[in-house]
Amino acid sequence: MEFSAAGRLEVRVTAADVGKRISVRRLTDNGDTVEKFTDTVGVLTSWDDGVLLITRRTGERVRIEESSLVAAKVVPSAPARRRGPAASYEELARVAARAWPPVDSERLGGWELRAAGGFTRRANSVLPLADPGVPLDEALAYVRHWYAARDLPAYVQTATGAEGTQELLCAELEERGWTREVSAGLWTGALAPVADREASGVTLSRTADEAWLGRYQRKGVGETALKVLSGGPSVWFATVPGDPGAAPAAIGRCVVDGRWAGFAAVEVDPGLRRRGLATAVMAALAARALEEGASAAWLQVETDNTGARELYARMGFAPHHAYHHYREPSGPVTRASADADASPGTGGAPGDAGPAGEPYRST
Repeated sequence: MEFSAAGRLEVRVTAADVGKRISVRRLTDNGDTVEKFTDTVGVLTSWDDGVLLITRRTGERVRIEESSLVAAKVVPSAPARRRGPAASYEELARVAARAWPPVDSERLGGWELRAAGGFTRRANSVLPLADPGVPLDEALAYVRHWYAARDLPAYVQTATGAEGTQELLCAELEERGWTREVSAGLWTGALAPVADREASGVTLSRTADEAWLGRYQRKGVGETALKVLSGGPSVWFATVPGDPGAAPAAIGRCVVDGRWAGFAAVEVDPGLRRRGLATAVMAALAARALEEGASAAWLQVETDNTGARELYARMGFAPHHAYHHYREPSGPVTRASADADASPGTGGAPGDAGPAGEPYRST
């Protein structure tokens, strides 16, 4: 913590530091006679009426009374990562978006509005990587109308825990009644160690055939979903055959994009888990990605999928940042009002610039 010249702890942050990453120590009153302290590190997202709100890298928000502060200071916005390929949040966000492309999209300044008939939140949410070019409330109103016109709920995908992520936007959405429904982590790792693992029995294809779809957790995949699944710079599908007439024992999907290989839809027959099938699927896909020039890997996994997180950690992956999907508040937005709504600002088109354990659960 921060010490003064006299060796005493000091509070060296103010409300002017909102948006910066800080470290604070506060006195915790547990009813004991012995003083106890708690340390919190995260982004200061507000300081109002004597209360600080700090957003940790996981997205958790901590409320701290100003009167309980013992020491505080601003700390570097991006702490050194222990392992994994170096990458910015923006680079990974763009790579992940290309790997899960929408079939309908529109630019609103630095925001991308994405839709794909409701197939996954990732392809049906706003990706806000820069300023929308209009005030936030106006941008959110336009977002709600845009999705209502497509008979879809409005979602905004945000991120926390890395340099350039959107802790402040998370706080502003929550203040406006948007609800965080799902949180997940984007993890990164070196590709070669994944490819070095055993990959026998895995077949690769450029298309998701009926057998692959028979194991895929999302049933009733239609034409729009197939466009999303097959979208991306270079897409591969992996299959481990099951018993004759049965769905595959395991499947997976990989999108190769420059130096990155992104893994998704790694699923294993529940009766065959913990036999290394998920590892084999990823190894086969990683080997193909290496052949195409990739060197780094990424994947997304929900925060409550303990088995998958343990598997990926053993394979050398580590968390890079957390991401969250915020759903619009309930309100009067309807398709009829959306069809009649003009674009923000002048009314023109905005920003028209040109494993049990092993399964990965899509978000």
